[in-house]
Amino acid sequence: MKILGIETSCDETAVAIVDDQKNILAHVINSQIKLHEKFGGVVPELAARSHVEVLDDLILQSMQQANLKFEEIDGFAATSGPGLIGGVIVGMVAAKTLASIYQKPFLAVNHLEAHALTARLTSDLDFPYFLLLVSGGHCQILLLRCVGDYEKLGETIDDALGEAFDKVAQMLGLPYPGGPAVEKMALSGNENRFKFSRPLVDSRDEKNRCNFSFAGLKTAVRREIEKLTGESFSHLTSPQKIDDQTKSDICASFQRVVCEIILDRLRNALPTTNYRLPTLILAGGVAANRYIFSRLSSEYKIITPPISLCTDNAAMVAWAGLEKLRLGKTDLLDFKPRARWELV
Repeated sequence: MKILGIETSCDETAVAIVDDQKNILAHVINSQIKLHEKFGGVVPELAARSHVEVLDDLILQSMQQANLKFEEIDGFAATSGPGLIGGVIVGMVAAKTLASIYQKPFLAVNHLEAHALTARLTSDLDFPYFLLLVSGGHCQILLLRCVGDYEKLGETIDDALGEAFDKVAQMLGLPYPGGPAVEKMALSGNENRFKFSRPLVDSRDEKNRCNFSFAGLKTAVRREIEKLTGESFSHLTSPQKIDDQTKSDICASFQRVVCEIILDRLRNALPTTNYRLPTLILAGGVAANRYIFSRLSSEYKIITPPISLCTDNAAMVAWAGLEKLRLGKTDLLDFKPRARWELV
């Protein structure tokens, strides 16, 4: 069984083909980082236009890379939400068109589910398992019992962690995307210099004991920058008044607090289930952060996909489509794209 998957939910245009033996037969990606970096974040309209411009060529490249004909593909999958709606539509229309032309199943893939199932593509992993999903748009703790049967144990009530990394980088005048920039800067920093707040960690609110909040941490970083610069914050001027060592110390202190928050939330969430904890899967773009991986590994047995499959990619979409097809869970061609699509 071979599935072609398309990912266009944000700023990566990607196409991949995987088979039921867990082989990635083709995987091509067009990054839009250069397109968006001058804006400090993704511009939805520009992202959608870029997907339209390159997607057809990427599909053909993937078929050539896999040395396959379209007739040999058993199903066409596409991220159908959540994501920037313009980009989601581009990928869905392409997958639906191919499914219609070649009379093969169409598979609407939830972007979060694709991240959640990636570890089953790259590891010998059986259900059930726990997942910490941390990305630019999402932060959740999940229990996965089987394909389509998930329980949400905790989630962010405001900003996603990846968004917080991007904002901190922007405040410090670091390049986009912010996650890798902050991680690199933190390598030479003193993580104990700044004592940033840890939102919800000390709260007695039972409703939010397993949830995340990063907005307050982001605000704490901004206030520290204002104190250091002596002026009301503006990311266009303030970073020039902060020396590189101080920036490194801010980044390192920020990462330390992030890990403290995550570990506290995991300690609260995981014992609430009836399952023993053999393994914790770490997925999503922030899973590429080696500092976070190392800190979590000190308390849990961690499995994380290769870095190239932690960030948005099409191999995970193709694999999620394959998992659905094996269970006979196909979708009609009138399936509507979704800007928001809760996994649970």
